Amino acid sequence: MQRAALFRGGDAQMAAGDLGELLVPYMPTIRVPKSGDRVYKTECAFSYDSPDSEGGLYVCMNTFLGFGREHIERHYRKTGQCVYLHLKRHVIEKVPGASGGALPKRRNTKLFLDLETNSDVNSEDFEYEDEAKLVIFPDHYEISLPNIEELPALVTIACDALLSAKSPYRKQEPDSWEEELQASKHAKALVQLDNGVRIPPSGWKCSKCDLRENLWLNLTDGSVLCGKWFFDGSGGNGHAMEHYKETGYPLAVKLGTITPDGADVYSFDEEEPVLDPHIAKHLAHFGIDMLQMQVTENGLRDNDIKPRVSEWEVIQEAGVKLKPMYGPGYTGIKNLGNSCYLNAVMQAIFSIPEFQRAYVGNLPRIFDYSPLDPTQDFNTQMAKLGHGLLSGQYSKPPMKSELIEQVMKEEHKPQHNGISPRMFKAFISKGHPEFSSNRQQDAQEFFLHLINLVERNPVGSENPSDVFRFLVEERTQCCQSRKVRYTERVDYIMQLPVAMEAATNKDELIAYELKRREAEAARRPPPELVRAKIPFSACLQAFSEPSNVEDFWSSALQAKSAGVKTSRFASFPEYLVVQIKKFTFGLDWIPKKLDVSIDMPDFLDIGHLRARGLQPGEEELPDIAPPIVIPDDPKGIYWLTVSSLDIDESSVMQLAEMGFPLEACRKAVYYTGNLGAEVAFNWIIAHMEEPDFAEPLVIPAFGEVASSGAAALGAVGLDNQPPEEMVAIIISMGFQRNLAIQALKATNNNLERALEWIFSHPDLEEESEPALDTMEMENNANANILSDTGSEGPRIKDGPGRYELFGFISHMGTSTMSGHYVCHLKKEGRWVIYNDLRVCASERPPKDLGYIYFYHRIPS
Repeated sequence: MQRAALFRGGDAQMAAGDLGELLVPYMPTIRVPKSGDRVYKTECAFSYDSPDSEGGLYVCMNTFLGFGREHIERHYRKTGQCVYLHLKRHVIEKVPGASGGALPKRRNTKLFLDLETNSDVNSEDFEYEDEAKLVIFPDHYEISLPNIEELPALVTIACDALLSAKSPYRKQEPDSWEEELQASKHAKALVQLDNGVRIPPSGWKCSKCDLRENLWLNLTDGSVLCGKWFFDGSGGNGHAMEHYKETGYPLAVKLGTITPDGADVYSFDEEEPVLDPHIAKHLAHFGIDMLQMQVTENGLRDNDIKPRVSEWEVIQEAGVKLKPMYGPGYTGIKNLGNSCYLNAVMQAIFSIPEFQRAYVGNLPRIFDYSPLDPTQDFNTQMAKLGHGLLSGQYSKPPMKSELIEQVMKEEHKPQHNGISPRMFKAFISKGHPEFSSNRQQDAQEFFLHLINLVERNPVGSENPSDVFRFLVEERTQCCQSRKVRYTERVDYIMQLPVAMEAATNKDELIAYELKRREAEAARRPPPELVRAKIPFSACLQAFSEPSNVEDFWSSALQAKSAGVKTSRFASFPEYLVVQIKKFTFGLDWIPKKLDVSIDMPDFLDIGHLRARGLQPGEEELPDIAPPIVIPDDPKGIYWLTVSSLDIDESSVMQLAEMGFPLEACRKAVYYTGNLGAEVAFNWIIAHMEEPDFAEPLVIPAFGEVASSGAAALGAVGLDNQPPEEMVAIIISMGFQRNLAIQALKATNNNLERALEWIFSHPDLEEESEPALDTMEMENNANANILSDTGSEGPRIKDGPGRYELFGFISHMGTSTMSGHYVCHLKKEGRWVIYNDLRVCASERPPKDLGYIYFYHRIPS
């Protein structure tokens, strides 16, 4: 006990031999981090505690996981690990000097922790000081560091390696597409010619050809020139590169990517995309004020004179002093660099009681039963994020003081409010080429990605994602025979088209377009924006109207015919998510956004869209597969055309919006059995290098006609074996080959029913060889799975179709590949805006400019 008291004090000295003797029993549990080991020394695995927190962070010397003060005992009891490195960062007020200025303290001012510094700290008054010490459990022995001469060599090396290890989030995995941009060596001393060039905000054209897309502004002389043909499908004649070779002017910015958050900059000399820390100044030289829509500290724009028509201003409620909100449910999320889509979606998700109960309500059980590495467990990370947002621990109001002087000092001290979702993003995006990158993403696609993960990681008897799930009835009719076919599929989002033709201000739009073109031709600034005003009723009507089915093959006529499809709700979800389909394609096939205003209702009744099923007098289309087309092929290979098959066009368009060729998208959706865009995306990644990737889809067969329309995913071979393509799909989901073949044979080669058959026969799966330990999440997407009336089917929470709006996510920018997202939620009777870390009471919620809307069912 004398030794315990000695170490708890921390000031007393102990002989080197005594320290070595103390650590001998624990030496087998102390490891030196190796290459590839992830050292979590900036964030607790169960909370958002860090070395900045009051209790600091404890890092396990064996697993290198970090734990806050509330969770360290759990890890010790669960693993028996005793030795931890305790890290703490202090914020210290500088000592005033004789002249009244602040002098830094000289004691241990070195910063050795790989942490982000808080920009809110006034560096003239405060400074950081890092502290590290070894702690031995259960008695909390403390050994201050550095203590090199007294510690065993292994311990010293391990501590030094851990302290010098970089953040695991800065390591780039070999298969990741993420790239960390570096500041250009030319940015600081870039020469800019004083040639009077001013760049208008629109109407650009390459100065050497007629191209108006994929244009780059040279930051030295202001030349606007086209780029080269690039991997994202954008094209050009390479005039920007030619200009660099002629002049040597190194930096250019892509027009159309400039936002208040930055822009895409390319260095011809360094041959890679780069960061320009002085981009605002460089753009201002040519009359471009990229920060004109930024909000100053008092909530007002510096030049707030013009009407507030810009969506950046309206959506972020610029020009209005917003009151900050603190406490449970009012916690902000840090933007990690184009991660605002994640922030907005997660704020909306954890405002829903079912998700709160599933993860935060079950938090003790989830944490107690989490795996040894909780950073790789979905439910643990969801519970951690939910607790971080809802507990109020990371959303505390500034301290108040009765003395003005103390208040002034308090205002300059750092307020560690908000959470940084690095661990959550790293896990949830692992293996996904888009979400694992630093690029901006579509919030709707991320929402579906999240729902997929929730579906595959049940946390209790009920899955919280059940509240979003509903059945869609699709009625397809042959226009000539008038016969019909009814099918059902699962969905989670109602996608509303934008009925541009129903705009109520058409005259204003026509006049604006004429003025805009005149200004573009004269290279003048564009006129004041006129936004199309679309009635919500028109969008709802467009959703309910029949749509043409391309290349429809009628089983009644045994020939191609005209066909129409209508969609209705076979069930109404408890929470209705409505996406406004604002995004379309530009000339370069890059998604662009329709800038429209839609009068979204606070109360919504869609009961009239309830599906009715087969009606009296209607006759069903025969369940006959399309014929096999036998071309004049000397090899005798038969081909089945895909044009007659039922392909989920919504999934096709989601993939096409990512920039993939349309025919490739159709093949991906077809070969993955209409299982949704995420499953099809994996198929694209696996096949995009094939020479016929973008060729029209034809299906090889061997003279046999599938016995059902659903089996037309591939014709049955002469040996009656299931099509290899479908077998490969099921194998890719983690099931064994023999089980895949058995399921397909039992369901007449119907891929959807085969999957349901597998899940309904778990005993057979256990009898076969064990499935893969890690099942690819993307290959198990639940969106758009066709339901089978002969099976139990998905769990549906049906009810009346009357809803009330409680939240919406808005997008600012020209496409899903750029811009910014914010979220508005109605809490405690008032609207609140969640703009990354900034959480404020909303004064003017822009409900007409949203992208994704969240409604909850009104009880009967």
